[in-house]
Amino acid sequence: MNRLFVDHLTVLDFSYLHPTRGIVGESWILDIELAGKLDEQGMVFDFGDVKKVLRDAAEDLIDHKLVIPEEIDGLEVNNDGDRIEVALNLQSNGRIECKCPTSAITLLPTNEITIDEIQPILNKHLQSVVPKNVKSVKVTLREELIQGAYYHYTHGLKKHGGNCQRIAHGHRSKLEIFTDGQRSQLIEYQWAKKWKDIYLGSKADVVKEESYQGTAHVRFGYEAQQGSFELLVPKHSTYLIDTDTTVEWIAEHIAQTLKQQRPQNVFLVRCYEGVKKGAIAER
Repeated sequence: MNRLFVDHLTVLDFSYLHPTRGIVGESWILDIELAGKLDEQGMVFDFGDVKKVLRDAAEDLIDHKLVIPEEIDGLEVNNDGDRIEVALNLQSNGRIECKCPTSAITLLPTNEITIDEIQPILNKHLQSVVPKNVKSVKVTLREELIQGAYYHYTHGLKKHGGNCQRIAHGHRSKLEIFTDGQRSQLIEYQWAKKWKDIYLGSKADVVKEESYQGTAHVRFGYEAQQGSFELLVPKHSTYLIDTDTTVEWIAEHIAQTLKQQRPQNVFLVRCYEGVKKGAIAER
């Protein structure tokens, strides 16, 4: 049996529903190993096809979506054709509601979203799209090793022409901040703590603020190319900025806020969106 591997085939950027943390942004690196007989080209599977077929299949299942464990206690789901509504009362006070096109949500047969739970599901999914000479697919999901501050955030970009327009997708991102040319890890950790499991929202997308069982919530909503999106999240898990929440604007917001607090200093912010990509802002 011959084997083929591709490390870092893609990064799956998504958010998932958790009974206490709420909506959690995540970024998982996907490595893959295929075992099988050689085809007429002398290959297990052409690298070009691996990158297209398997990468696309993995991303179609999870990437830029709200991933929901359908066996979680108390989950409410109303699936009506091309629209879906999901809701969950959190154990930590508050409620999550999401109304959107069905393409923006994936329901998986598990009670939690972890690497150990999702790897076999993804394995089975990818096995269904490979040619017959490929006898087994081995998926490895892993987090980026980050030595320093990072945070999990969720957002949606209504103006985006691709899947970033989905209102509840997210990332696990590191943050680098320099003050007068020197790395400021204390400031990095302060922002990471402030933005732990946060929903970063644009003020323009706020529909209204409301109360649910005595807890303040924010309802977001907008129309995008893929359809109508609406999201309800506890107010304590949201952070609003004046602009859209692209990584460029996020970096700009941090740099500008720091400059307002300490005008005598020069700040450079390297803000990541998932793994190995991001934006730089300097003030």
